[in-house]
Amino acid sequence: MKKVLILSANPRNTDWLRLDEEIREIKTALKRSKYRDNFEVITEGAVRIDDLRRALLDYEPQIVHFSGHGIRTNSSVLEDNSRLVQQQRNIVPKPEVSGGIALENNSGQMQLVSTKSLTDLFKSFKNKIECVLLNACYSEVQAEEIHKHIYCVIGMESSIGDDAAIKFSQGFYDVIGAGRNYEDAFQLGCNNIDLNGIPQSFIPKIKINKILENLPSSNQIILKNQELKSDMTEKRSINIGSGNYNERIQGNYVQGNYYADGGGQKQSLEVDAAAEIQKLLEQLDKSYSTDTTLGKMQVAAETIKSIENNPSLAERILSALEAGGVQAFEQLLNHPAASFVIGALEDWQKTKGN
Repeated sequence: MKKVLILSANPRNTDWLRLDEEIREIKTALKRSKYRDNFEVITEGAVRIDDLRRALLDYEPQIVHFSGHGIRTNSSVLEDNSRLVQQQRNIVPKPEVSGGIALENNSGQMQLVSTKSLTDLFKSFKNKIECVLLNACYSEVQAEEIHKHIYCVIGMESSIGDDAAIKFSQGFYDVIGAGRNYEDAFQLGCNNIDLNGIPQSFIPKIKINKILENLPSSNQIILKNQELKSDMTEKRSINIGSGNYNERIQGNYVQGNYYADGGGQKQSLEVDAAAEIQKLLEQLDKSYSTDTTLGKMQVAAETIKSIENNPSLAERILSALEAGGVQAFEQLLNHPAASFVIGALEDWQKTKGN
């Protein structure tokens, strides 16, 4: 399950924004999508500094979406850039101008969030969050820093109008809900601004962390596994490549036996096994910290223990290891302790083979 956390703020001393409409469009996009059961939308309004931190801790989202005001600062001058101000919509800030998002203080007034503090906050959640979308004016400067720690970050280069901001969100989440990647979602979000005749599609900017580019998201595993399960519930016998698959459903998992050899067989085995290990890891997160090497080693040890205590699961994972080796799991597991788990799986496989 991928969690989408929508944070919004419209301080009393700023212009009114159509934030409720944007949130409604996001919910509608995901609710009507092909993979709607794989998403949970969480909303927090009138967000203050403490609310931001607590929401990230409480919900542990994969996507964080901020909707609201952005500001730009030039030396000691603070300028509020509402998305409603028509005359500012196409202004591109000068190089010396910086900016970012604005939250609320305890009195409901605007409170600025520094780029460094916001970046440090997201750095603490780099193993959980996949994408941050700052749908606010002049937020690109903060997106640039945040993306050093988060795979995908989107910010706004300059001031953006309400209509453009809403249409971008609508297109973006239509694509996410269809199981496509963040870059595709960004492109079609910008395209949706164009399709609606709004000349602001150049304002959203995407930042991709190339170091994290090859790390799969947990949603990729979920979606692949969901596709397999959907096919299996429709038919009792499925032809995959040159092989045949007979399945049965037990609990939350699809089990089956593969015959003959084919690329589809190996991929299905690996994806299914990886999804089950990923679920184990997420459950172990509740009991062990992965901030230390010791914690990661404990998670790896408990993962192997859980596998050994479930003979059916152990058999499936051994079959997947024989089909694709540990290299397949390196591409499919997304967890701080993944490398430790993969090493433990390799040792476990050797032990079982003796």
